[in-house]
Amino acid sequence: MRADSRPEPLPTVTGSKRVIQVAEGDPRWDDFVLTAPGGTVFHHSGWLAALERESGRRALRLACEEPGGDLSGVLPLMEARGLPLGLGGAAAGPRLSSLPRTPVAGPVGTSEALGALVAEALATAAAAGLRLQLKPAAGALSLLPGLHGSPWRRSYVKPLPADPELLRFGNSRNHGRIAWAVRKAQREGLRVRDAASEADLREWYRLYLDVNRWRGLPARPYRLFLSAWERLRPGGFLRLLLAHREQSGRDRILAGSLLLRLGDTTFYAFNGRVRETLSLRPNDLLQWHAMRDAAAAGYRWYDFGEAGAGNEGLARFKAKWDTQTRMLVRYHAPALPGGRDEYGPAGNREWLRRIAVGAWHRVPLPVTAVAGDQVYRFL
Repeated sequence: MRADSRPEPLPTVTGSKRVIQVAEGDPRWDDFVLTAPGGTVFHHSGWLAALERESGRRALRLACEEPGGDLSGVLPLMEARGLPLGLGGAAAGPRLSSLPRTPVAGPVGTSEALGALVAEALATAAAAGLRLQLKPAAGALSLLPGLHGSPWRRSYVKPLPADPELLRFGNSRNHGRIAWAVRKAQREGLRVRDAASEADLREWYRLYLDVNRWRGLPARPYRLFLSAWERLRPGGFLRLLLAHREQSGRDRILAGSLLLRLGDTTFYAFNGRVRETLSLRPNDLLQWHAMRDAAAAGYRWYDFGEAGAGNEGLARFKAKWDTQTRMLVRYHAPALPGGRDEYGPAGNREWLRRIAVGAWHRVPLPVTAVAGDQVYRFL
């Protein structure tokens, strides 16, 4: 909610616990997130700060506090304005979400803490006249009073072995195809390195803009990535892997994957690439390195993220790595009409969408950045 209009929530007492609003910078928040089962990078204060910088809105940091001052649960929330004129359906309408523009970030904590946090979130959303939307990474919240679960999208997750040398991608034929693609990229002179400066981040951002222009999607503003770079990278929670090669005496970035990681999971969050060089297989090289490095660093899961309905190409790319699929469920109060948390279907307007995407392909990159910024102010 807006910093200048949101009332401070009153403490909710549950037994010997109470629900409080944690101040920004309180070290107890990240101390809890770093050690709690189910804590993700999207609960980390650095990600909350990046969302705040992106949207100009403050996050509501709800926590369940024990009598001694320790936290036993957290729930980050932020208001989303919603698309105007009912565009996108109820799922894209005004809401209090955990968190907007974030795949997963529901309540984390003990069972008693979860109940207290959800009760406070329900009361806060109702007082503001907003729909409550919770996005747990796993586990069911449907037994908690007032919440209604809706299937969202399938997420693609790769289990990682303790030894990266044991990493395999399905049967020998599928694994061999991936290994061939990686060798091809290496033969073409592609190498992988970590981004080392903001200049690298800026160059990668142009590739990210082009990916979204080609897909017909709005792009997130640069300030989101800059804030995440500044707040998450120093602690090792953000990594930007770049596929590059030397051309005419200049080191050229051909693709890049922005990874967010905490606990036992590395999330493949954002991608950028030079479309004309896809035949060199830079993305295969990046994923190969990212998963091996994650396994070597002790991460047990590599989360490719979800694929939206109808995006078969993206789903095939994520499935080819021998991933497991998980149905992500979002919880609402009140329930969504129709019982499914997806933006409204194109229906018989698909032809209009194709025309719009074709026109979007010709829009200059700086214009797509400005347009994306305006769209995400509502989502």
